This record gives sequence, structure tokens and C-alpha cells, in this order.
Amino acid sequence: MRSSLAALPASKIREVANAGLGRPDVLAFWFGESDEVTPPEVREAAAASLARGETFYSHNLGLPELREGLSHYISALHAPVGVERIAVTSAGVSALMVAAQLLLSAGDEAVAVVPVWPNITAQPEILGAKVKRVALHPQRGAWRLDLQELLDAITPATRALLVNAPNNPTGWTLSRAEQQALLAHCRRTGTWIVADEVYERLWWGQGDEPGAEAGPAAPSFLDIAAREDRLIVTQSFSKSFLMTGWRLGWLVLPADPRGQALEAAGKLLEFNNSCAPVFIQRGALQALALAEDFVPGLVARLKAGRDTLLDGLARLPGIEVAAPAGGMYAFFRVEGQDDSLALAKRLVTEHGLGLAPGAAFGAEGEGWLRWCFASKDLARLGLGVQRLAGALGL
Repeated sequence: MRSSLAALPASKIREVANAGLGRPDVLAFWFGESDEVTPPEVREAAAASLARGETFYSHNLGLPELREGLSHYISALHAPVGVERIAVTSAGVSALMVAAQLLLSAGDEAVAVVPVWPNITAQPEILGAKVKRVALHPQRGAWRLDLQELLDAITPATRALLVNAPNNPTGWTLSRAEQQALLAHCRRTGTWIVADEVYERLWWGQGDEPGAEAGPAAPSFLDIAAREDRLIVTQSFSKSFLMTGWRLGWLVLPADPRGQALEAAGKLLEFNNSCAPVFIQRGALQALALAEDFVPGLVARLKAGRDTLLDGLARLPGIEVAAPAGGMYAFFRVEGQDDSLALAKRLVTEHGLGLAPGAAFGAEGEGWLRWCFASKDLARLGLGVQRLAGALGL
């Protein structure tokens, strides 16, 4: 076994969850998924595919009809993206890994905006690349980017910029002006941008900008980049379509006359997992057909969960939190509590409240807790706030 793998940290979220899994009294808000099941039409489409016996291999890049459907879906939200730029992957995390494998070799440098879902920074390290971390800064509970600090960190030696916005766990979202500055700078340095935009539909606008209104999706690099720019966007069906357990995602790659990026992605998909299961892709096709009828309602329910949780937390003294612009998480800290893993373990074992420790997202998140508010049952969120108050002696 490679000795470098021993240095990879195990999931601290799983460490907390393992302490509470199987306990019916635990209110679990630790994972990034809703308590709603996948829409019935999606499940029925997958079941019909199985009934037809569609249990064989498909194309490495995905079913042609699914790639066509994704092309229409993406192009309706952003600038036109043709099928020749789209690759279907087995999960969004697979899309991220393939992007890393496309770009990074041992010894290469990547810059990542943190705190962030740990897989995004671990994947380059698995490949032997070095990750330079640029931290967001909390201000009254909200997280801000020092744009100049990030620009200074990206040099001609930087092979890739890794950015997740809307961000897990903080809810921070890049503004259009920040995206434009980053794209222009990365063009000058020759740096690739890998943009994880999985939460783009779960967005309520830049809440700190007067008059800002949310559109159908958060600002995307696809809105401003040229087709040939060094940009890879990773996406997933997990969040916006309630399909976490289905494990299906996609990549948007740059266009080039010879299709080299798509060809290389196809090779890597073959060597990683060959192809996504056909019946899951059939379900995804149905999800795309439902998208504009289904997603707005989901976003409205998530906003209700967000507002319910934030209202409850705001009533507790010693809690620092701000409304996230996007995503499905409240990231907060408790005054005087600096060890997030110890606090999360105490909450689950002694009070039946399952939250994710901020340390799971890097040292920059230490002292904070992540609460997934993707719960259709608003009373359940209220009960969770009561348990937190009891744990803190409030």
C-alpha cells in the first residue's frame, strides 16, 4: 500500500454518524441529503428500464439521449453547451476525480478555496499533487472571499484552481464579478478552473447585495467562459433531483476541434468504472424532463427549512450564524466550543442530535458545525434546535 494514503484523513462526518447510526432516537442532520425520496416518476422510469432487461454496458460517456438531455438542460440555464462537451459519470464525486485525473500529475500544484467538502482537496493529494489552500473568512457568521489573496495564490505554476460554489459547508457563493476576475487571471496564468457547481439550483441570491434576486441558478463560469477556455464544470443529480443514492453526475469539458478532452475523459471513465448503469441513466432522463416543474418546489421547501432553522438558532445566545446564499447547510459556531468533533460526538451520544463537525472540512472549519436543513418536516428542525439548546444548558 502507498505510504502517502496513510496521511489521508478518514471522514469525520462518518465518525460522528457511526456513533449514532441505528439509534431511532437520533435526529440526523449530518449528511448532505434531503429526507425526501426521489420523485416517483424517476423511480418508475428506472424500474421500467430494469423490467425491460436494460442491464448491460452502455457507452463510456453515457447514453446519447441522456447527454442530449443534459445539453438542453444546461443550455437553458447558461450559454449553449453541446453534446460534444458532456460526459456522464457514476456520481458527482467521480466527475471530480476524473477532472483531477485529466489535469493533475504527481508534483503539480492546485489551489483550493476552503473550507470545502474534503473529497475536493483529497483527490489531488491521492494523485500526488500539492494543494495550496486559500481560506474564506467569517464575518458575523457569513463567509467572504479575499479575492486578491486568491489571485495572488494562483501563479503560472498553478495547474488547477478548485472552487465549489455555492459552497459546502458555508453556503458562500461566487459573485459574477469574482468569477470574471478569476477567469481573466487564470487565462493569463494558464491555470485550469475546476468548478464544482452541484448546488447551483439550490440558491437564493446574494443576500448581502441590495436588490439582488435569485434566478434559476447561481452564477456559473459557463455563463462567461468561452467554449475553449480551460474550464471543467462538475455536476450531479444528487442534490437538485433528490438522487443521492443513485450515484450519477456529469462533466462539462472545453470544446476543441479534435475532441481531445472528451476522448481523454472517455478513457478515464473506462478505467474508473466503465460506464454508468443504464437503468440509472433512464431515471436521470426522467428527472431532466421534470426539472422545471420539480426543482423550484424543492428550492422553496429548502428555503422554508433554512429559514426555520436560522430563526431557531438566532434565538440561542452564543450562536454565530448567517443565512447561506446557496446550498442546503447552516454553518454555525457556538461560543466557547473550539473542538467541533468532540462537540458533535457529545451532541449525538448524549442528546440525540446528529451534526457534522466543521473540522471535517479542513482546519479552516474547526470550531464550526454543519447542519443540513434539507428536511420537509419543519417540526423536526425545531426539535433539533431544542436539543441543541438543552445540550448547551440554555
